[in-house]
Amino acid sequence: MCLYLSIKPEIEKRLEEFRRVWRNGDDEKIFIELSFCLLTPQSSAKSCWRAVQLLLEKDLLFEGDFEGIRNELNIVRFRNNKARYIMEARDKFVMKRGESLFRYFRTIESVPEKRDWLVKNVKGMGYKEASHFLRNIGMGQDIAILDRHILKNMKHLGILAEIPKSLGAGLYKQLEEKLRAFSSEVGIPLDHLDFVLWYKEAGEVFK
Repeated sequence: MCLYLSIKPEIEKRLEEFRRVWRNGDDEKIFIELSFCLLTPQSSAKSCWRAVQLLLEKDLLFEGDFEGIRNELNIVRFRNNKARYIMEARDKFVMKRGESLFRYFRTIESVPEKRDWLVKNVKGMGYKEASHFLRNIGMGQDIAILDRHILKNMKHLGILAEIPKSLGAGLYKQLEEKLRAFSSEVGIPLDHLDFVLWYKEAGEVFK
């Protein structure tokens, strides 16, 4: 709890930044967060965010071809697949190319429904990545990002006995419910708890 109280202002500041992305209804910023989360499987968050920044600096994220995007993803794993995922999502959701993700999401009422839709409709996005994306656009109040840092801490805290080798939809939601119950027990909101557990591993509040 002492750690939480010491970083709570920083957590609240970061969550407010995320909420502004959605409130401002900026499709490009929403797509930047989507691209970042598509890069994160088995890669460090910092490397993924740096890759996104490089794509933006070189005008590749919104306009680049496969080779251009792929070449800037050499700091993340599985760059060929991830370049394709970004391009496919771009064709579907960036304004003037396809449907507006912002406008579409307004037609889906609940956050869990939004997450299920993302997993079904965005190639390369599982429940962890979809949860991460939703948190990063201000919708993470009642969902968990079950990455390796969080799972490791859940085991350390006795919330789970062993870290699973893989997480299907059913198991993901079961473990999320366990973390939600722990969140309620210790009095730390679920979206704050994610940052606290990540901070224990990385030593900072990041994305």
